Amino acid sequence: MKVNAQSVNFNADSKLLDFVQGRLDKLELFYDKVISSDVYLKVVNTSSKENKIVEIKVHVPKDKFVVKKQCKSFEEAVDSACNSLERSLKKRKQKLRLQA
Repeated sequence: MKVNAQSVNFNADSKLLDFVQGRLDKLELFYDKVISSDVYLKVVNTSSKENKIVEIKVHVPKDKFVVKKQCKSFEEAVDSACNSLERSLKKRKQKLRLQA
């Protein structure tokens, strides 16, 4: 799957980008018609420890899913966002199965 990753207010290292790519590739196990995804990694200047924001947009035919999570680390946020996306993709696949 094609993943477009953008980091805002910092430079993402290759380890983080590889982690994001690997985690998003697993989404294809749940729904094989995923076209591409856009990932936005942001650091917000706040006094809170949860200052890492991950926004993921997954494009599927005739639709797109958007999930935004804020956590202490990017890995935790990506994991949480991908879990939400897995549920959404499973629901969509089930809906399409019922219509067919």
